[in-house]
Amino acid sequence: MRKLRAFIVALLVAYGVLLGVLFTVMRRPVVFGQAMRHVPGPMMMVIPFKTLWFAARAGGLNVGDPAPDFNLPTRDRSAHVSLATFRGKQPVVLVFGSYT
Repeated sequence: MRKLRAFIVALLVAYGVLLGVLFTVMRRPVVFGQAMRHVPGPMMMVIPFKTLWFAARAGGLNVGDPAPDFNLPTRDRSAHVSLATFRGKQPVVLVFGSYT
């Protein structure tokens, strides 16, 4: 009985660590895609994915707050674009979504 209890505690600790790692990875979209391709499909049945995703990606912006700065490569990867370079100079429209 003692060994079973120790095994269950170890399993719960490992599960907690896994959820913590996934939460941290979900906060970094570039790393998220790379990490999730290594998660086996059946694992998705025991991970509260939707809850973790909404908590990790909630953010702290309110209506009227300035957009946070970002630095992204251009489509042809020849240069990088930063939102800060446009601040106060010209309007910027950010489009989020998928066209596929």
